Amino acid sequence: MTDAHPTAPPPAARPLPIRMLAEAIGSAGLGATVIGSGIMATRLTDDVGVQLLINAVATAAGLVVLIVVLGAVSGAHLNPVVTAALAVQRLVPAREILPTAVAQVLGFAAGAVLANLMYGGAAVSISTTVRAEPGLLLGEVVATAGLVAVILTLVARGQQGWVPAAVGLYIGSAYFVTSSTSFANPGITIGRMLSDTFAGIAPESAPAFIGAQLVGAALGVLAVRLVIAPAPQG
Repeated sequence: MTDAHPTAPPPAARPLPIRMLAEAIGSAGLGATVIGSGIMATRLTDDVGVQLLINAVATAAGLVVLIVVLGAVSGAHLNPVVTAALAVQRLVPAREILPTAVAQVLGFAAGAVLANLMYGGAAVSISTTVRAEPGLLLGEVVATAGLVAVILTLVARGQQGWVPAAVGLYIGSAYFVTSSTSFANPGITIGRMLSDTFAGIAPESAPAFIGAQLVGAALGVLAVRLVIAPAPQG
């Protein structure tokens, strides 16, 4: 998402395999953070509100750290719709969308397995948490549109240095603002399917969530292009 160090080579200067490895590692770290903090939360308290707070704070903090550390290596997209949105804005090559998304999804799956094993569970436990209400899907549209708009706006304004904090704060707040608790990421949605824990989502609910995220990403790009940071005229 951002060049985290002003003297580091830009992500595009790094070999593609290195950038894909960074995306996989970062996605694994984020997946383990989201799922692992959810498991820890349920062990610390029976209060669902406090559980969600723990999950949100850990996820927001983890995002900031991962983007700062990996931003100069791969851009730290850690999200297929972010990669796609950047490609639509011609900020990354379109041919890199697929390999980047594959690296991210594999990373999120590995992160889910790691979280499960850390807490003494089976490596894979398919989630049984159904999230199918229309309001949840609308929440995913809103969450993803906002995330994409925040990132693209900061990049368009040359304020990439704000991306780590802005993304962390946005996701942390969106946990409590959106009905879906702001997955806003097809990769983590797939990873969450592999853990029947607090953060999980049943496989039958995932396609609709991912569809809503794609719609939200498109709306986020459209908002930036037309309203927030339109291209200069003339």
